Amino acid sequence: MPLRSDWSAEFCPVRRSLDVLGDPWVLLIIRDVLHGHGRFDALRDNLQISEPVLSRRLAAMVEAGLLMRVDYLDGARTRQGYAATEAAADLLPILQQLAVWGERHTPMPEGGAHMAMVHETCGQETADGGVCSSCGERLTPEQMTWVKPWKNTRDRLQPAGTLR
Repeated sequence: MPLRSDWSAEFCPVRRSLDVLGDPWVLLIIRDVLHGHGRFDALRDNLQISEPVLSRRLAAMVEAGLLMRVDYLDGARTRQGYAATEAAADLLPILQQLAVWGERHTPMPEGGAHMAMVHETCGQETADGGVCSSCGERLTPEQMTWVKPWKNTRDRLQPAGTLR
């Protein structure tokens, strides 16, 4: 397919987005940070990612404006963790649509179960990423809970700028 001379890569918003989000680790890290797992050790353990790879991804995500470093107390010691920025929180519809797509178009593993995304404002499950399919309200992380029966958890998402 010939390239269109008037649609060069630097002007294409899809290309620019993929330059930032194209590494699969990026969306998985954002998913975990929005779930309140912004500490380095929690990210490493949840994602089963090597420390050097995680360190590089986190530094790049801070530089890209997806994450911010935040201080937290670990006993008497102050450490740094990571919280989502507004840019990362704006990816919630994409993450939720990926979950919906995965449920519809990939085989459920043995012992798996449906993951429900509950809009806490109206209390209903939504099948849409950006607006509640029940009440029509725009979805934000702090209004969402992901119910994961295979882990027996109900994970309330965290608003941008917070670390649990």
